[in-house]
Amino acid sequence: MLRRHFSQAVMGSLGGLALGHESAWAQSPAFQEGIEYVTLDKRVPTEASKGKIEVIEFFWYSCPHCNAFEPRFAEWIRKAPKDIEVKRVPVRFRDDFEPQQRMYYLLEALDKVDALHVKLFHAIHVDRQNLSSAQALAQWAEKQGIPAAKFQEVYNAFGVVSKARRATQLQESFKVQGVPALGVAGRFYTDGSLAGGMERALQVVDHLIGEVRKGR
Repeated sequence: MLRRHFSQAVMGSLGGLALGHESAWAQSPAFQEGIEYVTLDKRVPTEASKGKIEVIEFFWYSCPHCNAFEPRFAEWIRKAPKDIEVKRVPVRFRDDFEPQQRMYYLLEALDKVDALHVKLFHAIHVDRQNLSSAQALAQWAEKQGIPAAKFQEVYNAFGVVSKARRATQLQESFKVQGVPALGVAGRFYTDGSLAGGMERALQVVDHLIGEVRKGR
């Protein structure tokens, strides 16, 4: 979903988000800089381990396109080579995105991402729960086994607040125009609008990873 649309309701159709089932690791079409992806003016420092290539997914829990992309991206992660290090980054295009942004880092701090990341998408997009505030998220989390006191402690912890702030900085450094979007090696950016769909965006990422491996 494009950044300029976030001031409107997000319950529209998913449009032409094509989700395929085959990875493009073996071969990818020729992609052009400035068309299917952009090269950042200034490299962004990565947190990847030595010898690893960082791939970032920028997302927002209330975005229907992110919800649709999640299972495909999870499949891509499972098939990714060992030199790929994936990082999810929740965006904040407006101040009211912050509760869900902090929620991701709360789940990370409690080692609950694997258990609850997809469940949160499901609660919002399938069960149609309004989970846009800290209070609503706390109530939902309690039903998932996270006590209210623990939620408040971690949600307001310096580490979670700092990571949320850093996520917004990353979003701005990559000049994210909409979500879902993908960043590669602190150097490249693509999204569905540039690539012509998120399945093709993954092919672009595969191509860029190959370029990074070649030292380009």
